[in-house]
Amino acid sequence: MAKWTPRHEAPEPLEGPVVATVTGGTILWFVMFVVQVPFYGWFADRDLTWWVWTCLAGGGLGLIGIWYVRSRDAAIKRNRAARAGAAEAAETPDTGPQT
Repeated sequence: MAKWTPRHEAPEPLEGPVVATVTGGTILWFVMFVVQVPFYGWFADRDLTWWVWTCLAGGGLGLIGIWYVRSRDAAIKRNRAARAGAAEAAETPDTGPQT
């Protein structure tokens, strides 16, 4: 059997509103947790309390995700600004000291 080799390069990853997406998902996890808490007895009777705690864990992990994507977004912006500054400095000719 022939070894699989790609015939073309992989496309660049899509960059979208990552911070907003993760924040929205985190809010949804917390909303689902709050909605399920009043029915905790129902879940406990059916041995399904893990549903409630999964929503809380999803919200907690989402908070970590928000911190991560915000710091990643800031690092990307810093990198772009540094590259733009370096490119601008390279375009500006150094005329030496003015007298």
